[in-house]
Formats: sequence, structure tokens, C-alpha cells
Amino acid sequence: MIDLFGYSLEFQDLMILLLIGLLIGMAKTGVHGAGMIAVPLLAILFGGKNSTGLMLPVLSFADVFGVWYYHRHAKWEHLRKLLPSAVIGVAMGTYLGNLIDDHLFRQLMASIIFVSLGIMVWMERSKRGKIPTSKWFAYSMGILGGVTTMVGNLAGTVMALYLLSMRLPKNEFVGTAAWFFLIINLIKVPFHVIAWKTITLNSFLLDTITIPGVAVGAFLGIIIVKKISEKYYRWFIILMTAIASIFMII
Repeated sequence: MIDLFGYSLEFQDLMILLLIGLLIGMAKTGVHGAGMIAVPLLAILFGGKNSTGLMLPVLSFADVFGVWYYHRHAKWEHLRKLLPSAVIGVAMGTYLGNLIDDHLFRQLMASIIFVSLGIMVWMERSKRGKIPTSKWFAYSMGILGGVTTMVGNLAGTVMALYLLSMRLPKNEFVGTAAWFFLIINLIKVPFHVIAWKTITLNSFLLDTITIPGVAVGAFLGIIIVKKISEKYYRWFIILMTAIASIFMII
């Protein structure tokens, strides 16, 4: 047993933390779905609600890498539509998180993934070519993204649904998502510190252990995405989401 920043951890727990950093780093540079494997891993170690606070700084570390590499590809017209309603969603998620217990937290995480996955597969199989232009579609996706990112750090599927529907090329997809999550994750910090008290100095110091894994994962993600053609990237996103969903249920 290792005592570290007020946490009693086994050696394998430290290895899992590094793996979580690796997966989050990959997710933030385009390997969608890798982050959803990391979410249940951290929930197993620390519990559903507490894990969201531990995960947030790790996500923010990785967001910096994603924005650094893909910032020039971001489509700000989509961000301007999504961010205001996403902030409302964060506030709603903060309230919701105080009403449900740890077990229900995990069930909600799994439900979010499977519903989003089903919609994405349906969109691809039906070969819908029309891009949704309604502002209400963007607003509803923003609110849902805000709620899911606050409740379980699982807004990746919601954003994937929105950005896939916008038919963005892979670099614009990753760049827009990178900026969205960097901004919204920084907005979430005071909610975790003040309302939920799931981020403390000790939890933040523990998160710094993941930085080497985040860095390696971010560069692996860049390499992997470069090797995937535009034609197959959309199905790659859906496949990674499916794998992550199965992993969570197991």
C-alpha cells in the first residue's frame, strides 16, 4: 500500500492512473471513445461522483494538447452556438448530481453512451445527407453536452453526435471538440470545488501523476488520426464508441 497525497493506493492503482492519462490523451487528439474507457476505470477506483472531480484536471491537461495541435481547425460558428447552452447544462448537471446516488450515477453514464451510440449508427445507416440547421438543435445538444459532461465527463458522445451531423472533416471535428472541452472544463472547475467539493488540493496533486501518460497518449492520438482517411474516420468514431460502451457494461 502506498500513501500518496492522502490516498492509500496499491501499485496497480498507480498503473491504472497512468493508463487513464494515456487514454484521455488519445481521446483529446482524435481517438474518440478512448476516454469513455477511462471513465469507468476511474469510477471503479474512486466511486462515480468522486471520480468526476478527479477526472476533470486530467481532462484539462489533455485539452491543452488537443488545442495546441488542432486549434487552427476549429469552427467557431459551431462553438458560438453550443457554449452558452452548455453552460446552462453544466448548472443543471450540478443540481442533478446532488440528487442521485453513486450507483444511479454509473447507470446514467452507461445510458448516455448507448443512446448516443444508437443515434449515431442510425444516422450513418440511413445515409442522411441533410445538415441540421435549426438553432434549437444546437441549443439542445449544448444543454445535453453540459449536463453529461458535469454528471459523468461523458459529453464526448453528445459532441460527436452534433459534429458528425455537421459533416465536419476529421481535423475540424477534433479541433472544434478540443476548444469546446477546454472552455467548458475550465467553467466546470468552480462547480466541482464549491458545489460538489470533489476537487481538492490533494486530488489535484494526485492527478499530476497522469501527466506523462496524457502526453504520450496525445501524441499517439495524433499519429493514429493521421493514418485514418476521411472516408473511414466517421465509422472509426462510432466503432470506438461501441467498444467503450461494451467495456463500461462489463
